[in-house]
Amino acid sequence: MAAESSITPREKDYSDWYLTVIAAADLVDDSPVRGCKVLKPHGYAIWERIQSDLDRRFKETGHVNAYFPLFIPMSFLSKEAQHVEGFAKECAVVTHHRLRAVEGADGVMGVEPDPGSELEEPLIVRPTSETIIWHMYGRWISSWRDLPILINQWANVVRWEMKTRPFLRTAEFLWQEGHTAHATADEAMGETLKMIGVYASFAEEVLAIPAIVGRKSERERFAGAEETYTIEAMMQNGWALQAGTSHFLGQNFARAFDVTFQTADGGRDHVWATSWGVSTRLVGAVVMTHSDDAGLVLPPTVAPIQVVIVPVYKDESRAEVVARCHEIGATLKGRFRVHVDDRDHLRPGAKYFEWERKGVPLRLEIGQRDLAAGTAMARTRIASDKFTLPLDGLADQVGTVLETFQRTLLERARARRDAATVEVADVAAFDAAVDGHFVRIPWGGDGTDEDAIRERTKATLRCFPSDAAPLPPGTICPVTGKPAYAVALFARAY
Repeated sequence: MAAESSITPREKDYSDWYLTVIAAADLVDDSPVRGCKVLKPHGYAIWERIQSDLDRRFKETGHVNAYFPLFIPMSFLSKEAQHVEGFAKECAVVTHHRLRAVEGADGVMGVEPDPGSELEEPLIVRPTSETIIWHMYGRWISSWRDLPILINQWANVVRWEMKTRPFLRTAEFLWQEGHTAHATADEAMGETLKMIGVYASFAEEVLAIPAIVGRKSERERFAGAEETYTIEAMMQNGWALQAGTSHFLGQNFARAFDVTFQTADGGRDHVWATSWGVSTRLVGAVVMTHSDDAGLVLPPTVAPIQVVIVPVYKDESRAEVVARCHEIGATLKGRFRVHVDDRDHLRPGAKYFEWERKGVPLRLEIGQRDLAAGTAMARTRIASDKFTLPLDGLADQVGTVLETFQRTLLERARARRDAATVEVADVAAFDAAVDGHFVRIPWGGDGTDEDAIRERTKATLRCFPSDAAPLPPGTICPVTGKPAYAVALFARAY
């Protein structure tokens, strides 16, 4: 049972705390395949809430959904040099299409790839879909009248990670990937910036996670992109999590796959492209941003259950109390995701413990005395004190409580991030601060300097924040000693 799992305190071991919160909330289970996780119903339901809201936002911005194959011819990846270099070490490869039965030396039957079924060309299990999508766009695009193409795909991808962590980094994960085609560079860049804005507003409004929007350095760009924009979120230990990215691909993939179109003035040009995506690592971001030593904390917007009602009764009053709790639950279900926990084999205290660990934002405890008084005893997931809510007009009261809960999570996360964001004056201060803080500095370095910092501190240049003011002329980078050209954000990262 999830409730039996012990949660490691954050201060003792943050990494283990994360794993034990996930175990206690019953979000995932190990699969027989190394690095792959089974998303259990409670964990998958959080992803469904994320998916539903994002899908609405995509469609409101003019995008449509499609689906492209899981298998990609290996030759496709070699057409874009930076792209294949970026993903080559993570690719899973299919070489045969059939098995055959064989008898082992011990007489036990088994299976092996049938030598006669070797594929003429190996297939890559999708690590990302740019190559196969641009192959298809080459069929679909011939004129400026065919543009723009604004397609999103909900899919699974495989990246053969050596070190895995549930939700944050697994060999197979779920995500969405938008791939758009445009007639001009300005239109494609506008799309790139629009979608990173969609991610930033979603993170704040739905996940209650304040995100820093910025541009990646050349060293940190997506393989094959000309520019990559990111939203960076701070976890409770001061490390960064890249929560979403949007890429301006220029004409790189159009050139690689020879995708051209007749322009409005009768000329010929290569198509301009973008791609953008978020994944199930957003579930991990929610866990690490909001949860505590008692277990999972979920924003009401993504909580599979927003309100749990626990009947409190003696044997002789059970039928009446449970029936009334279901009636009360029915009045709330039009507006909220509600569950009445009427299990007989658990005492109320055990139920409280379980739902607390699963992150339910609001718990209502209702017994005979409460019914007689026309009230419910309430407690939110992040408050220690209980309070009463009137049953008359309960839905409006619950709505106010959940709105306050959501707002409080965002304010807490923003205050924590701001308090742990620092500026430094020299290398020693930078090295001392960068593990556990966001460090903003005037930056004058290049990829070699980034590598040196990573080697020395394990920190990376997360982005050049979009909200940074221009640097005064003559500003010097405190880490490299070189003339600074932009404000950079450094942190340890997942």
